[in-house]
Formats: sequence, structure tokens, C-alpha cells
Amino acid sequence: MKTLLACAMALFALPALAADPLPRATPQSLGFSAERLDRIRTTMEADIARGQLPGAVIAIARRGQLAYYEAFGHIDGARTRPMPRDAIFPIASMTKPLTGVALLTLLEEGKLAIGDPITRVFPTMANRRVAVDGNPDNTVPATRPITLIDLARHSSGITYGARGNTALHRLYPGSSGTSSRQFTPAAFMERLASLPLLHQPGTVWDYSLSIDVLGLVVEQLTEQRLGVAMENRIFRPLGMADTGFLVPPANRARYATALPTDPISGQPQNVDMGLIAPQFECGGGCAVSTAADYVRFAQMLLNGGALDGRRVLSRASVAEMTRDHMHAGIQNNLTNTEGNMVNWGFGLTVAVRREGGSALLGNRGMYSWNGAYGTAMWVDPEEELAVVFMAATPGLLRQYYRRVINALVYSAIED
Repeated sequence: MKTLLACAMALFALPALAADPLPRATPQSLGFSAERLDRIRTTMEADIARGQLPGAVIAIARRGQLAYYEAFGHIDGARTRPMPRDAIFPIASMTKPLTGVALLTLLEEGKLAIGDPITRVFPTMANRRVAVDGNPDNTVPATRPITLIDLARHSSGITYGARGNTALHRLYPGSSGTSSRQFTPAAFMERLASLPLLHQPGTVWDYSLSIDVLGLVVEQLTEQRLGVAMENRIFRPLGMADTGFLVPPANRARYATALPTDPISGQPQNVDMGLIAPQFECGGGCAVSTAADYVRFAQMLLNGGALDGRRVLSRASVAEMTRDHMHAGIQNNLTNTEGNMVNWGFGLTVAVRREGGSALLGNRGMYSWNGAYGTAMWVDPEEELAVVFMAATPGLLRQYYRRVINALVYSAIED
């Protein structure tokens, strides 16, 4: 019986290419309709021809094997060079799950507990005050310290300066990327310690600089730069050779760029994250990666923390990371940031789908987080599915393609 099964599986196997991030199999053997999967190509090529985006790369894995891995269009906004499958993209907030995994490796080494107060690592964050209605001149004491869980699920009371109109928002750094270029790690933490919180810790989900703080927690406890800590704990074990915080000069030709003008707003657009060395490697949004690297990271999570015989996290840690940590006492503002994520909660650096309907196809327990420059990923354990979509669409089109790719992938699943 085992021999017959092995022979049957061999009939479905495809030759592995040198650059394939996972073992290949035919779409049919993994429960996909090859004809329906080809709608991805039809859609991408039509949109590229219309000038909606320069190009894209998508990797789809199911049951531990690669069902689809294709590149479309052009790598450059001028649309002069074909898109290679190993194109390097600035992944913005898809850096956050990398930081979450790095943090949990420290938990497994006994260096922290996720319920620890941030003051254990950064004493200057003690005695926090909270602005009343976003007014930094009218504050009350925080009812409790910020914890690492608060930081990981964006319920710390810290905010992004560019995501609100209050007087307090205007005092906060605008984004992870701008912070990493404007501040040293010490100056960044000093700035945060000097400002009131927007909300009481543990009461409101508000997208924030919290994961950048977690990245600095990793640096403090490892006594390494965040990129070095991630290289040792994640990138090297998983073979993520093109993931990091600065694209080497020899690889600059593989860096994907956006159209010079946003096709919706008509405004100029340019992204250079990963091309200029930051003052600190921000855990909230400064990394670059490829579809191949990131699908291996996603598959590791789907496998319960291991890939190709190398364990990065325990099953228990992955389960805790991808469990919904929101509760009735936390105001859920997730759709203010990700409008597609109706009826989703939040785990440790990833959003987690709840029971019930949503604006996205999928199943309860699927988890995801995306990047502001056009990249997206999700893992659906029920379907044994991991998907990574890489495109340079830093405008509003990024939200559109998250819905489109989601629909195209799920509509191709037959069993």
C-alpha cells in the first residue's frame, strides 16, 4: 500500500526548480482547479496592460507544497524590465509578524513573558499618562502599565502620528519608516516616553508604533541589532536569503518599484524603503523580502513552527501568536486600518478571523497581515493554505488587490 501511494504521489509531482521555495506539485493534486488558478494570470495581465500596477509575484502553497508561483509584468515603475520571481519588495508592515516570531523565540528561551510590563526592558516607560480626547495638555494617570501583549496586539495606547487628527497625533512620529530614519533607538524611546498615551493600556485596538517598540525589546534582550537577531533566529534557519533591512548593492536591480504616478489619485509616488540604511531597524515596517522567502515563513507558521526539519518556534508559541487576543473590554478599531477585515480580531502581530461573515473569503482561525506598499499574506490552517502576494502598489489599490487575490485563490479550491 505504501509503495502504491508513493507511486501515485510521484505522478502528481513536478520537477523542483532551483528557485522554488517549497516542493512543487500539480495544482490538481493539491485540490485546485488549474483553469481557475489561471484567472490570476488573466487578471494580472489585464490590469498591468491598463496601467494599474507595474507587476506582481504570487506564491500559493497548500498541504506543504507549492501549487502556484508566478511573476507578472515589470519590476520597475517605468515598465522596461520583466518581473523576476525573485524580485525584492519593501514589505512595510509585513515586518510585524517577523518581529512577533523573534519576540516569541525569546519567550521560549525564558528571557521574557508576554505579560511582562514594558518597564522591565524600558524603565523610562513607567508612570504613563493618558490624554483626554487626544489633548496632550489634559491628561490622567494610566490605570496600569503597558505590557508586551498590549504592544503585540496594538492595545498599548501608543499610536501612529499620521493616523489621526488630534493634537496628540501631531506630536507622535508619523510612521515606522519615518521613525527609523529620524531617530536613533534611544531617541525614539525617549520621544515615546515623553508623550501621553492616546488610550488607557488594554482598552482600544489602535494601529501604532507598538511593534517598533517590540523590535527594540528584541534588540535589548539579545544585545544585537534586530536584523542580526532575525537572521540568527528566523532567516538563516528558514533559508530566507533575501529578507532583511537593507538591500545589498549587488541585489539593487531586483528591487521592485511602483508606477511613478498613482493611477487612482494621480499623485507622484515613490518608495525607497530598504535602499537607505535606517538609524534603527524598525520591527513595525522596515524590512524587505521576496515572495519565495515569505511563503517559507508563512509555511513555517502553518506547520506549527518548523520547516524542512528546522524548528523556529514551538507549536504552543505559534498557537498563542495566532490566537485572537482581543476581548469584550477592548474596542476593536481594526477595520479603520484594514477595511476588508470585517469580523476579525487580533493575535500577537497578526489579525485573526473570527466566526461569521467577512469582506474576505476564508475560514475561522485564518490569520494575516499586510504591507502599506502593496504586499499581502495570509495563512488558512483549515485549508492548509499559505498565500503571499507581492506588488508595488503603495496607493489605495493595495486594498483592492487584497480582495481580488483572496477571491481568485479561494475560487480555485475544489477539494
